[in-house]
Amino acid sequence: MNKQPRDAGASSASNGEQMKDMFAFQIHITEECDQRCEHCYIFAENNDVEIRRMSLDQMTAVVNNCMETCRKLDREPYFYITGGDPILHKDFWKFLEILSENRIRFSIMGNPFHLNGEVCKRLSNLGCEKYQLSIDGMRDTHDAIRKKGSFDATLEKIKDIRSAGMDCAIMTTVSGLNADEMPDIIDTVVENHVDIFAFSRYCPTGNEKSVGLTPEEYREVLDACWKRFEVHKNSGTWFNLKDHLWKLYLFERGMFSIPDGLEEDVIYDGCNCGNNHLTILPD
Repeated sequence: MNKQPRDAGASSASNGEQMKDMFAFQIHITEECDQRCEHCYIFAENNDVEIRRMSLDQMTAVVNNCMETCRKLDREPYFYITGGDPILHKDFWKFLEILSENRIRFSIMGNPFHLNGEVCKRLSNLGCEKYQLSIDGMRDTHDAIRKKGSFDATLEKIKDIRSAGMDCAIMTTVSGLNADEMPDIIDTVVENHVDIFAFSRYCPTGNEKSVGLTPEEYREVLDACWKRFEVHKNSGTWFNLKDHLWKLYLFERGMFSIPDGLEEDVIYDGCNCGNNHLTILPD
């Protein structure tokens, strides 16, 4: 809804020419992290696991492999760099330089703790288009899920990200712990001039398996969020309808219809893994 952010998965124009479609690679270069979030699958049920990370040679090989794959697919590569917190990798900046040298577009998904104006400017100069942070509830809820002080740190770094010329995205993992706070979260991201907001459902792989939502409860979440999206539709924040169940919700409300002539055996919407997206783990 509203403004279109710079993002993968769609064609873009450059120098008067239409670019190829994107193929996105979400690459986890390290599992090092300042937080141990309740819903994190990396440390689920075993907080003493050995931290995995890629070497610089491995990251270079992955980039070369992805570029070759995209040449065969006639696509343009796009990298979502994450972890853990990718900035904690000792070769983080070298990796970004490799992407920059190869003119590969990329975004980063990480934590706020190691960001400041200088760091954000350096990221932007190397070509980072978007930095994604997380808000998983209002202050008390968010800090209980993630780390004390994390909520305020996240809000503080939004301005640094945007001032450096990058889009700031906020992502929320919705569960029974924070479902009631979703309208307040939406109001908060709009008040702080976040460029992009999205959320996804909690998958019960972590320590908390009793906080999932029933289908009926989750539909109530979608309904409450849609009402706030309508209130803020002219705010400048782009509400990315990331969850596939948005299509069903909008269909039920008469706001979406399946195009005429679509073959009956075609799946219209769903996960795009393998179609235009892959995730690459540190191992």
